[in-house]
Amino acid sequence: MKTSARLIMNPFLGAGLDPTLDLAEGGIRTDAAGAVELFRRCPAAHETPILQAPALAAELGVQNIYLKDERGRMGLGSFKALGAAFAIAKTAARKVANEPVPRYDKALSGNTFVCVSAGNHGLSMAAGARLFGARAVVFLSHAVPEGFAQRLRDKGAEVVRHGQTYEASMEAAALAAAQNGWQLLSDSSWLGYTEPARDVMEGYLIMGAEMADQIDLPPSHIFLQAGVGGMAAACTAAARTNWGRAPKICIVEPDRAPALLDSIVAGTATVSEGPNSIMGRLDCKQPSQLALKYLATEADAFMTISDDEAVAAVETLARHGIATSASGAAGLAGLQGAMAAAAGLDIDAGATVLLCISEGPENE
Repeated sequence: MKTSARLIMNPFLGAGLDPTLDLAEGGIRTDAAGAVELFRRCPAAHETPILQAPALAAELGVQNIYLKDERGRMGLGSFKALGAAFAIAKTAARKVANEPVPRYDKALSGNTFVCVSAGNHGLSMAAGARLFGARAVVFLSHAVPEGFAQRLRDKGAEVVRHGQTYEASMEAAALAAAQNGWQLLSDSSWLGYTEPARDVMEGYLIMGAEMADQIDLPPSHIFLQAGVGGMAAACTAAARTNWGRAPKICIVEPDRAPALLDSIVAGTATVSEGPNSIMGRLDCKQPSQLALKYLATEADAFMTISDDEAVAAVETLARHGIATSASGAAGLAGLQGAMAAAAGLDIDAGATVLLCISEGPENE
């Protein structure tokens, strides 16, 4: 199989980026205990399964493939159910901590949360806002399908269309937050904006902690798809906490939005350029700086895949009875591309690979 995948081994592994760079302050949280405890209080909380895929492993010529299946997460169809909703729950818990009879459903009454989304982050924020009595406003670019906009409205969010790209929508959302006194809840981070994004990424640690509990032995390889990098950083943190250096971890991005890979090549956070990708949830041109800093220290490799390779991975999974989107299949596309490239990651017949099916098929 030929591949157009671009793969680089991480030159900063173990050392990280230059600490004098003007990047987002601090680091991500890596201890999942607090997040897991708060998550267990949620009535909709449940653990998503790990699927074993022996036929797929045999087809690709590796020993085992595990698939963390996030398609049913809390009824929202994506791992992102753990992010913004968790951050809002954490805010609500702080608000009612000293009340004799906490009213969680009214805890954030009068508060407005605003975000920019390609879909799933907005759904999570909308669901969290509704649970705790807050208002949700979600900015979407004109490239996001109307079906997603309607799903957001169905969750009680107000939808504002602005710009042709995620980045243009982000600028508008940040301006609206500043002008109206709303809480900007981004899953990305930058200099001067860290704590809300840190809370969102802390929620993603729950998924990583579940993975570690569900697999008896450490995988040899983990492929994690990335947009701004929040999920990838949190799952890498959980892997390193539970399995140390044992797994080789590769971060996979669309070749039309290689925000993390380009930043690793440059040695600092950069803005990537390119047309829109069909991997809508991963089509982010700027990395979360907290995620970038962590992954620069802990990820073994970074790579890009084409839209065609993502489509092929969707088709491969469909043959094995697993329906997902191009974004959801990007980890598998990365594995296939890395094997075809035969560079750096030493994937052989004895490999045990962990992938994440990050969302359901309707999410593109």
